[in-house]
Amino acid sequence: MSNSGNVAGGHKANLANSNTSDESKQHSKEVLDELEQSGEVNQGNGDAGKNQGNVIGGHKANLKNPNTSEESKEHSKQVLEEKGADY
Repeated sequence: MSNSGNVAGGHKANLANSNTSDESKQHSKEVLDELEQSGEVNQGNGDAGKNQGNVIGGHKANLKNPNTSEESKEHSKQVLEEKGADY
C-alpha cells in the first residue's frame, strides 16, 4: 500500500523536472488530478494538515541557513509572524 502523499510528491517533482517528457508530465498531472478529486490529497493547500511544529521549525532553520536567499528568509519571517512564532 502506498502513501498517497508520497505518490503526489513524486508526481509534483516530475512536473518540476525539466528533464522529463511532456507525456510523463501529462501523466503526472492526471494522477494528481485523480488524487485531488478522490480527496486523498489536497493540492495548493499550503501547510494545512502538516505538523505545525515542524513547519515552524523548518522556517526557523531556514533563517539560520547561510545557503538560502534573502527572499526565502523574508518569506520564512512572514510565515513565522503569521503563525505568531518567535524567531
